[in-house]
Amino acid sequence: MALAPAEWVAAVSSTLARLCTFCFLRWIPGHHFPPLILTSVAVYLATTFTQSRTFGRPLTLKEAFPRVLGNGKHEKEKPHDEHEPAIYHDEKEVFKTVVWGIPNWREPELSYVSIGINILMALLCLDLVFRGPLLHPVNNLRFSRVGFVDNTSAKVVFREPDPANLPVYAYIKGLDEAKWTATDRIYYIDSDTDYTYPLSFTNLRPDTTYTYSLSNDLSGTFTTAPAPHSPSANSLVFLTSSCIKANFPYRPFSHSLAIHGFEHLSNVLRSLPSPAAFMLFLGDFVYIDVPLRLSSSIAHYRAEYRRAYASPSWKLPLVSPLPWLHTLDDHEIANDWSSGNETEPFPAASDPFIHYHVSVNPPTPPTSLLNYNPPSGENTTYFQFTRGPAQFFMLDTRRYRTDPEPNISSGSHSSPGTNPPPSPDAHSMLGPEQLASLLAFISSTPPAGVHWKIIASSVPFTKNWRFGTSDTWGGFPTERALILRAMHSAERSLPIRVVILSGDRHEFAAIRFPPPVATEEVVVDTGADLTGDEGVELKKEEVLYSAAPQAGPHEFSVGPLSMFYLPFRTFRQVDGEDVAIRYVPDGNSKVGVVDIQNLGAGPGSRGRAAHGDDNGSQQRSMLKYTLWVDGEVSWEYVLTSPSPHYRGKGLLGRGGFGLW
Repeated sequence: MALAPAEWVAAVSSTLARLCTFCFLRWIPGHHFPPLILTSVAVYLATTFTQSRTFGRPLTLKEAFPRVLGNGKHEKEKPHDEHEPAIYHDEKEVFKTVVWGIPNWREPELSYVSIGINILMALLCLDLVFRGPLLHPVNNLRFSRVGFVDNTSAKVVFREPDPANLPVYAYIKGLDEAKWTATDRIYYIDSDTDYTYPLSFTNLRPDTTYTYSLSNDLSGTFTTAPAPHSPSANSLVFLTSSCIKANFPYRPFSHSLAIHGFEHLSNVLRSLPSPAAFMLFLGDFVYIDVPLRLSSSIAHYRAEYRRAYASPSWKLPLVSPLPWLHTLDDHEIANDWSSGNETEPFPAASDPFIHYHVSVNPPTPPTSLLNYNPPSGENTTYFQFTRGPAQFFMLDTRRYRTDPEPNISSGSHSSPGTNPPPSPDAHSMLGPEQLASLLAFISSTPPAGVHWKIIASSVPFTKNWRFGTSDTWGGFPTERALILRAMHSAERSLPIRVVILSGDRHEFAAIRFPPPVATEEVVVDTGADLTGDEGVELKKEEVLYSAAPQAGPHEFSVGPLSMFYLPFRTFRQVDGEDVAIRYVPDGNSKVGVVDIQNLGAGPGSRGRAAHGDDNGSQQRSMLKYTLWVDGEVSWEYVLTSPSPHYRGKGLLGRGGFGLW
């Protein structure tokens, strides 16, 4: 039976509302969906209750549900002219009403159920968007958390908005100590820092568990790092991930600030044979523009950070004591941000990132010209530190970047650039000072016992993601090539391996970057043209890359910790420069566990030591990367550092192997 125009409108608007709601609540909370869902439901309701010629007169609820809402008289009435006996019910009409949402007032119960479903879709959409901001402004949030911890000091940030609790006294004691030691007294905290204050506990003992306590009833624990060159410094376990959105995938009866991925994170932490030293979080701690950007003010950005720290999920076992180190990415500012650090809304976005994260992050590189000096002054937001067998460099890929290089073939959805470089050849993700610091870090000789240089980037270094490539390092091929050459050079000349840890994409991929070993001349025949002339043979040089397994620097890109994943496959190897090892796109919660262990002396180590080669070359070191997806181990990979036998002998370090 052909549908009337009004039936078509009802069917299309109802179906669109239901499909979009499913995608919005369970797949991706994009900002396009709420207006589409609400408009579709409004059109559906208007069509349903105004087109009486098509659907008949809408019954009141008392008429539609006489047994529930009516009286005894109505229950006994049996109108023969409006309802067919049940045996003659048309199944197609029922299908139209329930599935397509087309009302049929001969079946009033089903019609109202279908209408109710569509209204519920709109309410669930509004709930996801507005319940958190409206019900949880959390202006009175009080909390503390641990940031960077080394072998003699620790950083803790706390928030205290109530002036009646000032001054705040800070105390600390070791796990084996009975007496508390007063370390600080804070008389003044104001709105300039959103009532946050960074504490520094110093003169601590290495490899010792401490408890700190504040006079405003906040407390916590942390364990200092082992002393350099001590036996405990030969191992390190830490976690890495990116991207958090509260109550997604959506659960209607969950707390609106609950972070579902923390349930899996807690299970991962409990499964580790030794405690994790820290979480290296690679950006998108808040999503200011997802589902909708409600404001671009400093107050709103600060409120998003407060809501993140007000989540009840921090109370899950082992989650709260874990130190977190943070990098900045786009959704803490605006999607695919590349408009510099002076364009709005960057200043507003940077404010809470500085107070809540930078204030307790690791120190800046020694070559940096700027230092953290809250609340005024310019801030360096890239960091460098050493922990056990690894050195770390945490990049800021947003604050200093210009627009990506033009003509990047990526299918990117990025908006036109608003931050062109000062010269056509100066496209940069890092800016000159940060780039110089990174190159100095890569090329520097590591301390004894350090076998890994780990670079943390909020966006993937690989160019294998073929959607939005210009927002990754693939959009800055010149700067990327410079850094990659430095990595290859370091692995040739130093007893280290370079590992890149990245986030941003809601997928996992492992990639290696084999070093170039030669170039060869390739002849390309252009073919005959339309005039019948013979084609021209062109010669070009093609780079040949090492075919040795596990050769070159490696990248592990992981996300999200608690967010959506894409059902579309956007990762594809395009050349021999970025070699795909593993690709795992599915999963709402992905966490990487990095376990580094220094091993015993390798062959020939005594001979090298006798010749003065004491730069840690007597040891080998193993890095094991474990990918956890939705609380289960999905994949493992092992990579070892160069043995002394291979030091300076060629392009490769010690090989590795994968475990599937």
